[in-house]
Amino acid sequence: MEKAAKLKLVRDSVTNYPDFPKPGILFRDIFGIFKNVAATKAMKDLMVEHVALLDIDFVVGLDSRGFLLGPVISLELAKPFVPIRKKGKLPGKVFQQSYTLEYGEDVFEIQADSVQGNKKALIVDDLLATGGSMSAAENLLKKAGVTVVECLVIMELKSLNGRAKIEAPIHALLQYD
Repeated sequence: MEKAAKLKLVRDSVTNYPDFPKPGILFRDIFGIFKNVAATKAMKDLMVEHVALLDIDFVVGLDSRGFLLGPVISLELAKPFVPIRKKGKLPGKVFQQSYTLEYGEDVFEIQADSVQGNKKALIVDDLLATGGSMSAAENLLKKAGVTVVECLVIMELKSLNGRAKIEAPIHALLQYD
């Protein structure tokens, strides 16, 4: 299947929910992709084909939907997967980064022993919206001495300009205004 056909299949499989979580919001849900095996395979192919030539040491997935995407990419690239989780979910020594949300503040953590040394990472998540969580992940990895080679997302909501908060290159399979 050609790249354009794969992208169309993935885009057509995203489920739209008007007025969720509140009136006036159109929620685009990637779980519609996972309900369609052909769309899931197309999404995996598109992600892996895009990052196959990147020089990285590991793949980082953001809590929680990045945990669905990151391990798939890790297996295909034969690179380790490292999770970034919300505060209090990881054992052992962790590095922390707080960040602001629309409704408050949260903290991301990564296990210190998973990022030792001068490493290069790919960050993976489902969505880039305001850029808060992706920026926090990027800053957390920098604190740990890791270079973020690229951020990969399934969907980007361009009108929210989250890209402006991220220093690393960003690749979105799908973009919406």
